[in-house]
Amino acid sequence: MDRMTSMAVFTKVVASGSLSQAARELGLSPAGVSHHLTTLEDWLGARLLHRTTRKLSLTEVGAGFHARCLRILEDVEDARGAAGAQQAVPRGRLKVNAPISFGTRHLSQAISDYLLAYPEVGVDITLNDRKVDLVEEGIDVAVRIGALPDSSLVARRLAPSRSILCAAPDYVARAGAPRTPADLVHHECLEYAYRATPGEWRFRGADGQESVVRVSGRLTASNGELLRVALLKGLGVSLTPSFLIGEDVAAGRLVRLLPEYAPPEVGIHAVYPRGRHLSAKVRSFIDFLVDRFAGEPAWDVRRTAPMARPARAQAGSPGRAVKARGAPRASTRRK
Repeated sequence: MDRMTSMAVFTKVVASGSLSQAARELGLSPAGVSHHLTTLEDWLGARLLHRTTRKLSLTEVGAGFHARCLRILEDVEDARGAAGAQQAVPRGRLKVNAPISFGTRHLSQAISDYLLAYPEVGVDITLNDRKVDLVEEGIDVAVRIGALPDSSLVARRLAPSRSILCAAPDYVARAGAPRTPADLVHHECLEYAYRATPGEWRFRGADGQESVVRVSGRLTASNGELLRVALLKGLGVSLTPSFLIGEDVAAGRLVRLLPEYAPPEVGIHAVYPRGRHLSAKVRSFIDFLVDRFAGEPAWDVRRTAPMARPARAQAGSPGRAVKARGAPRASTRRK
């Protein structure tokens, strides 16, 4: 511990550039500061500082030792802070960000239950579908859905997010059901504006081959709830997360299309800025969400959802009628 104290004094001297200034900041005498430096130099068997009446400068050995001292002292403080955070009672204001649809449908109840469990924590939550800069906007925790790019954020997985290709029964009766992903180019496709690959829908068949389809339609929206309303009104086909339309599919208000072709599965994560240690409020909130959404999602209806039968390719069929009305044809490619 004496050496740790001497290291702290040494780094303070380097930061202040003066033994007397370091002594004032540390509440020590100049002689006491000088004693710590001499003790370190005797222990190392090397001079750490060039000292003159006007200034101090690091020796080559001192520069290397100073960098290591900074890391050691930071690690010790990190360990102390982490231990304290684990013992502390969660309290204070917690700033959270989440997508609108998932936030209103699933996170809202979880946050209410969290507040009941932790009465000394308050939550400020913002809902939007754009990607926010957590550090710049002072967000403690964000819920993100999709593939996570490499970043300085730390992620904890909460649940899978699986998409369902679906449409309303009256749309299928009118336009027919696609037989393959390539048939989607003849359909009115309702698109989510913030998709990772806008205008491209991806599927993997039973043979493992991936199909990438360029889709188009009259409606593109930056909010999933708006697309859900359009789906229910029979305005087209959409590739939509099951957490948003799972109940509609289970109730028969929407039907699954192309069930033998699986859209990519992504994850729902809680992310937070990488730091020295987590505060008790952040740690408790993330742990609460992990426990809340553990296991198979309640909204996932892949095994029970009603399925639409593909339309037969006959002259005058509803599917042909959609094509005849001039729906734009986009290219498809297989990987």
